[in-house]
Amino acid sequence: MLIKPTTALRTDLGEITRLCKEREEPVYLTENGEGELVIMSMGAYEKREAMMDLRFKLMEAEQQYHSGAKTHTTDEVRNYVQELHNGNI
Repeated sequence: MLIKPTTALRTDLGEITRLCKEREEPVYLTENGEGELVIMSMGAYEKREAMMDLRFKLMEAEQQYHSGAKTHTTDEVRNYVQELHNGNI
C-alpha cells in the first residue's frame, strides 16, 4: 500500500503519477495522519470498474437463479450458439 501526505500532491505530483501508473495500484493520501484521498491511474481505475461491473452481473445472475429463473445446460447453450453461427436462428 502506497501512502503519502497530501502535501506530496504539490511537491511530488510527477512521482505520484509515475507510481500509480507503474504499480497499477492506488496511492492513499493522508492529512495530519488521517486518510484523506485515494488516487489511481486511469488504467487501474478502468480495471477496477470492470471488475465491479462483473461482480454486479454475477450477483444479479445468482439472485435470478435463486429466485427460480429459467436456466440452460451447457449443451443447450452450445447448440444455440451453433445454430446462431450456422444462420438457423
